[in-house]
Amino acid sequence: MSSLENAIWQHDFEAVQKILLENPSAIDETDENGSCMALLSAKAGDFEILRYVVEYSRASMNIYDREHRNILHYGVMSGNPEIVKYLVERVGMNPLSGDINLVTPFDLAHTREDRMIEQYFEEWCGAAYEELYRNPIRTGMFPDPSIVRVGADYYMVNSSFIFFPCIPVSHSKDLIHWEIIGHAITNPEWAMLDELEGGRGYWAPDISYHDGRYFITATYRLNDTGTVYRKQIVVSSEKPEGPYSKPAIIDEDGIDPSIFVDDDGRKYMLLNRGARIFELNKECTEQISKAELLYYGDYKRAPEGPHLLKKDGYYYLFEAEGGTGPGHRVTVSRSRTLKGIYEPCPYNPIMRQTDEGAAIQRCGHGKPVMTQNGEWYMVYLCGRMVDGQYSILGRETALDKMTWTADGWPIVNGLQGPSVLSRKPILSVESESWHEQDTIRESFTSGKIGMEWMYPRPPHKGAIRIEEGRLRITGSRYDLDSTACRSVILRRQKDFAFTCRTSMRIQGLKPGQDAGMTCYYDENTFLKFGLETDGEHLFIRVTEHVDEQTKVTLERDITEEFEKSENPKECRISFKIQTDYLKRTFSYQVQGIEEELGILNNVYYLCDEGMKKGKRFTGAMVGFYAHSGENGELTADFDFLEYSKEGEKC
Repeated sequence: MSSLENAIWQHDFEAVQKILLENPSAIDETDENGSCMALLSAKAGDFEILRYVVEYSRASMNIYDREHRNILHYGVMSGNPEIVKYLVERVGMNPLSGDINLVTPFDLAHTREDRMIEQYFEEWCGAAYEELYRNPIRTGMFPDPSIVRVGADYYMVNSSFIFFPCIPVSHSKDLIHWEIIGHAITNPEWAMLDELEGGRGYWAPDISYHDGRYFITATYRLNDTGTVYRKQIVVSSEKPEGPYSKPAIIDEDGIDPSIFVDDDGRKYMLLNRGARIFELNKECTEQISKAELLYYGDYKRAPEGPHLLKKDGYYYLFEAEGGTGPGHRVTVSRSRTLKGIYEPCPYNPIMRQTDEGAAIQRCGHGKPVMTQNGEWYMVYLCGRMVDGQYSILGRETALDKMTWTADGWPIVNGLQGPSVLSRKPILSVESESWHEQDTIRESFTSGKIGMEWMYPRPPHKGAIRIEEGRLRITGSRYDLDSTACRSVILRRQKDFAFTCRTSMRIQGLKPGQDAGMTCYYDENTFLKFGLETDGEHLFIRVTEHVDEQTKVTLERDITEEFEKSENPKECRISFKIQTDYLKRTFSYQVQGIEEELGILNNVYYLCDEGMKKGKRFTGAMVGFYAHSGENGELTADFDFLEYSKEGEKC
């Protein structure tokens, strides 16, 4: 411990002052945990020392520790309300600023049950802790959000790529809690996904409502094997949950389409590059004019995701720019006429993450919505990365308030970038009381497969079904590394830390066949945790597949355990996968006794950055599979899925 650190913890003001006068650089020293002296001066709780450090030392107030916690986090740890108030009011620290795990000073005060500090934060932000919401509002693979309000109901669509059913449609009453209620394409014959590689399929959908119908448009992205790579599709329905019409194909190249209806009822489609516009027929099924460029964009790099909003005599054009990495942003421009000259907003970008160390990154692709109470909000995509490298949850959906300046420009979250905690929208209807459960157990006894489940491309008829209260999968002859595989069912991984369990029954397992659980990204990167046999022995294995390499990483012969069971001809086994960021722990049960098979410490390949091949825009998933190979039919029954969110790093 340095002399300065010792003086801080001893509350020796004169010693602190003497050390810093003689050696000003001592304030930059760190303790064994990497926390600098200025942060420790806040945590120690001596107001006189902290004030001296702030006002007389050379310490900066934009410093962070290894967890991206700032001086206000440390001030809350002191339990001293005077320090906290000083840091907020005089230093300008924000109680809602999050660390790398989205823990804010307000969170710390609440979890520490420090009522005085929590009450001060409530007064500062004008809301009790329970009246706040946390970004992202939709965790896991919910990219490219588009939103529409009809009355007091909100509907959202997100990209689904090659997963079926295509383009989830979600509903909310409060803008915070969302539930999938349907899909834009549910007919396998209309999906057009069979030959598509992972990451292609349906990109960046948009939802709108006019003439008593819901319209969903999206880019249909093909493989890079021909001369046409991109087309646009449009479907419509009288009900937001569907069923929707057969996709109408519009042969205009580009991505990220949206539909705009002008005051005269004429309908238009916008899409990139920049923001191009062309007119549609009344049913939005045909292009009836040539595309024209409205405006390329303010930032002039990768302009996409255009949306038009007409308000107060202006056409406001929102665009996503800068690419989908750290430079992603939302910009806006406006014109008095639809096809006039668009001037860029002087406050651009109106949404962008500028803090490179923050948890929520690459914010863009936003669309605004006005509540029934007259407030404005924007949904936009974002991403969170493990160790600053791996976006294993995929791109997620965030929400922030949008306000209008005196000169008529929209800005999001006061130009402060994405929020971590914010006050819930004030709606004229009662907000939903539903809260997402930490543990979800789906037993399949309802006879229906829930809306959260999806398949890599449509399964063959009857291949995945519910029978006798169990999910039954008839194995495909193709393994998971083939686009022809049709025997996988998945759910989004929504948390960095979770435990997933199931029990499986299987009869007649033959060599070359296997079934069990999978952690899946696409046909190029996944792992399997399942049962296999060589004809004489039964094995439980973890097999990793990355690019063209497949290897058995964990294995155990469990033949004797099954021979002791009541019905050795029927393999009954329970699987458990514990996930801790990039770490996976695999356990199983045969005779009711849990055994650990082993650990994989780095499943980096289950994310966009896992390899460079094709289009990698999705996110990690977990689910079930069965593989029959060339050795006859294989059927596996799964009794339930239990998904439990675990405590994440804080």
